[in-house]
Order: sequence, then structure tokens, then C-alpha cells
Amino acid sequence: MAENKQEKYLRISKEIVDYVGGQDNIQGVAHCATRLRIVLTDNDLADMEKLENVDLVKGVFIAGNQLQLIFGAGLVNEVYEVFSRYTHTENMSLGDIKAQSAQKQNPIQTVIKSLSDVFIGIMPGILAAALLMGITGVLGKWDVVTNNETLYAINKLASIAANGIFSILPMAVCYSATKRYGGKPILGMIVGAIMLDSSLANAYSVGSGSVVPEVIRIFGLPIELVGFQGGIIIALMMGFVVAKLDIFFDKKVPDFIKLLLSPLCTVFISTVLLFTIVGPAGRELGNLITGSLIWMTENLGALGYMIFAGLQQIIVITGLHHIIGAVEAQLIADTGRNFLNPLMSVALMGQGGAVLGYLVLNWKDVKARELCIPSFASTLFGISEPAIFGVNLRYKFPIVAGCLGGAIAGAYVYFADLAALGFGTTALPGIAITDPTNNGYLNYIIAHLIALVAGLIFCIIFGKVKGQKNTEVEDTKEAVSEEVGDIEVVSPVKGMVKNIGESSDATFASKAMGDGIAVEVNDGEVVAPCDGKITLVFPSKHAIGMKLKDGSSVLIHCGIDTVNMNGEGFETFVDVDQEVKKGDLLLKFDIDLVKEKGYSTETMMSFELGEGRTLQMQYTGETQGKDIIAVVK
Repeated sequence: MAENKQEKYLRISKEIVDYVGGQDNIQGVAHCATRLRIVLTDNDLADMEKLENVDLVKGVFIAGNQLQLIFGAGLVNEVYEVFSRYTHTENMSLGDIKAQSAQKQNPIQTVIKSLSDVFIGIMPGILAAALLMGITGVLGKWDVVTNNETLYAINKLASIAANGIFSILPMAVCYSATKRYGGKPILGMIVGAIMLDSSLANAYSVGSGSVVPEVIRIFGLPIELVGFQGGIIIALMMGFVVAKLDIFFDKKVPDFIKLLLSPLCTVFISTVLLFTIVGPAGRELGNLITGSLIWMTENLGALGYMIFAGLQQIIVITGLHHIIGAVEAQLIADTGRNFLNPLMSVALMGQGGAVLGYLVLNWKDVKARELCIPSFASTLFGISEPAIFGVNLRYKFPIVAGCLGGAIAGAYVYFADLAALGFGTTALPGIAITDPTNNGYLNYIIAHLIALVAGLIFCIIFGKVKGQKNTEVEDTKEAVSEEVGDIEVVSPVKGMVKNIGESSDATFASKAMGDGIAVEVNDGEVVAPCDGKITLVFPSKHAIGMKLKDGSSVLIHCGIDTVNMNGEGFETFVDVDQEVKKGDLLLKFDIDLVKEKGYSTETMMSFELGEGRTLQMQYTGETQGKDIIAVVK
């Protein structure tokens, strides 16, 4: 006798519990529109390979200290209901398990996360300056530019713009760090400005020996009045100090004099600490970090480069890669060149080559093509997570192949003396910040081709040795109950339509939820993209599922991580089992409030196609909701 739904979900629940290390290893359970989210006491006890093969599971990964199992819209609700009862974790919210996740972070993870947050805020300025610097570096070598009055002037202004952010980078970092650690950002900006004060001796001039700084004494303690140009690590430390002092004085100073006295105390004490403790300690720390990296390149030579490029994407898996931005900024400040950037870039491209290798091995598998092609495309633009978590780490041998590809290309980076003039961008966009000296652009391209081809070849070899066979992933789609023709689909929202592979949400971009579109919305009205029946209205109102007449399913997901808003700013106008026509209003959401809460308004629509059906994309670009963006055939 065939098992019914409840029996199947109970069997799945028992398997999941077994494969995550037992009931005692589960701290909390919740779900979003598509994923079952589990917080474990020890993530290492989870058998990821067995979890991936659990019935109905479409993908498994760990993010934000949560084990996430992709089931799909509607289905995850049913599985969660049985799973939560079986594990006695009913009535937990996403907020509850996020709190559990945060408690699991060790001090190192906390520091890394905070450093990443600091640089996120100023990254647009750094990227803009780095790109301009790369462009002006090229144009400055062209006679047509140097000999033409207007072109020379434009290039000169671009050069000034490029140098702008780097000349005030310590101030920008101090501002962002103060904001991140809970202080008033303007106080961080003031202390950052003190670091660069023109009355202080320039740090680079002092370092070269061309300037002798003034020395003052406090209780006999000598203090050199030297600026902190290039002091990125010092600026990070000072941002923390300023924030903590600001919070302290805001609590201790009486309200009637707080506005006057609290900022005064914060700024003055921060200045004293800058010149007596934080500055000297930060200089030594910065010198130690950059000195160690430079020592590695000078003493280990090509081997040092290979080790770094071979292991860098493993570091991405741990999340430790976020701290490298601070090191890169310090390298540029100290040496004017960043040799880490091309190493990280070829490491990423090695993983892209491994994805292509896996694709070659499994070309006949439709699911593999759907997964590998967009994952590889992401690596071309500097995003490796879909490739790593969606393919390479999942099947194990590709991750090793990618690391070897990166290592071989790392040796070429060494011999070509390849470096960058900025940081924050890799792969195709990274060529814009490449140092053009020593045929930099040509060597950049060659290094990436080496990583790509080597990763591909190693993956194919390992796959053949392993006896990797083409496997067809079973789909759990319902059979089409009736023969239907083509179904024309419009965008559910107005805005800029792009392929879902370009989504900022890694899960949707990997097409684990199916093919479809992502839209940068102009307003918050969401309508039915075609005729169908409502199968899901998520409790937080940010996601709606539909069933089409051919058996296909559609999920409309408004915003990224907007489930955390718990319905605030969202209003639905349909119920489950309600029949709707193309253009009927499904929900509205306040896009200004979503942005204010710090979330993206990008809206995704993904398709889970019925048996034998295909999706043909027809339109990307600006739409008012009337353009046919796809056809289900």
C-alpha cells in the first residue's frame, strides 16, 4: 500500500533527524517560504551528502549558522508541520532561530562579521576609485590622450577623483566603524579627520626620512605628532574606541549637559588614545600583517602564491575571507600595489573551471545544466558562492579540482608580477583595477584562462577516476492533468526585469527554486502573472504561490530576507484555493519601508514546471507589467 503524505513527511522527518546527528543536536527549527531552517548544536555532525538525498529535498547548505534544506513553496509548510511535531519544536519563529544562530558565533566569527560590516558601507567609494584608477592608468599611456588638451584634462580630473577616496580612507573607515559599533558616526569622522590633520607630519614623509616630526611630552611620555595616512587598521581600532566611549559618556553624563560634554569627552579622550596607545599599537600590527605577506612572497616565492591561491576559496567557505579587505587596503597604503587581488581572482576562476568540468561530465543531466551554467556565470562577475555551495562542495571532488586550478594560476601571477591598484572586485570586472605595468592586462587574462582550464581538466580527471556517472535527478512535479497550450506570463511587478540567475539572492540565482525572473521594482503592487489558483500565502505575506492549469507552479517572493519583517508593510488580497486571472491584485508592499529596514526590494518569480513542460524566456528590461516575459510551453 502506497504511503500517504503524512507518512511520507514523517519518514522524511525521521531521516533528517538521523542525518543531522539526532534529536539532541537540534536547537531550533523554523521555515521561510521555501526552506526548512534548523539550528544545530554541532554542524559537523550533519551528514550533508545523506541530507541531499532525502526524498523531496532539492538542495542543502549551511548559512548564517543555520542548516537550510530547500523543499519549495507550499511543500516546506507541510514538511515543517510534521517535522516540528516530531522534534517538539513547534511555534518557533525565524527570529527565535536567528537568535540561537547568533549565540553560536565564536569571538573570531563575531570579529570577522563586524569587519565585513564596516567595509560594506564604504565599498562603493573604494570600487569607484579603483576602477577610475585603472582606467586613468591606461589612458595616461596613450599619446592621443596626453597630446590632446581636453582628453588630458578629463583624464587628470578622473585621476584626482580616483585618488580622493584613498586620501581620506582612514577617515571613511573610522566613520563606518564607529557607526557599526553603535556610536555617533560624525564623531568617528572627526577622529578620522584628526588622523589626517595637515598640522601633523605626513606619515609617508616621515617613513622616507625627509621629514622629522615634532615630539611633545605628557608627564614625560614622548608623543610623535605624525599623521596616520594609510592607517586602515588604526582607523578600524579607533572606530571601535570612539563608539564605546560615546556610548559610555551618553550613559554617564547628565542629560542637561550631555549634548555639550559627552561629544567633547569622547573626541578628546579618543585623540589622546590615538597618539599614545592605539596609534603605535596599530602601526605595529599593520606592519606585522603586511610584512608577513610580503615576506611570504619574497621568501616562499611562487610556492607562497600557490598556497594562497589554492586555499583562498576554502577560506570563503569558513567566512574568514571578509577580513582580507582590511589587509588589502593596508597593502595599497603601504606599497601602492595589491598582489592579493589577482590571487583571489584566479582562485575564484579555478572554481568556475571546476563547475564547467562537472557540467561536461553530466551534460545529459538537465538538472546539472540548470545548476552549473548560472553558477559558472556568477564566477565571471566575482561571485563564487553558487559555484562552491551549489556544485563544487556538494560533490566534493570539484572543490579540490578548483583549488588546484587556482594554485597553478597563482604561480603564473607570481612570475608575471601581477597586481591590482585597488580591491573589492575580481574576475571580469577586476581587470579594470589591474596594474597595467609589465603587460598587466594581458597577464591578467592569461592567469584566469590558466585557472579556468586547469580547474576544468582536473575536475574531469577526478570525475573519471571516481567513476562519476551521469545521474538524472528525479523531479517531484505533479503530472499534467490535461493537455494545454502555451501559457503567456507577464511580470508580477513593474520595474527592471532580469534573468533570475542575476538575482542578489544566491538561492534563487542558483536556480535551485527553478528558472524565472528577478525584478528591481518601481512600486509595491504585485499582480497575477497569468491565470491560476493560489496555493500558498505565506504568513509573513511576502511570498505567494500559484498553480497553473498545466500543473506548473509559480512562486512570487517579494524582497530578500523580508520574512524577518513578519508582515509589516505587506498586505495580501487573495486566499489559498482562490482562482485568479492575469492582472488580478495579489498583494501590496511598502518598498520604502522595506528599504528603511535594510532589506532589498528585489522580487523573484520562479517556476516549477509540470511534466514535459519547458520555460522560454522572451523579455528582459523595463516593464510596466504588460510585456510577455516568458512562455510556458
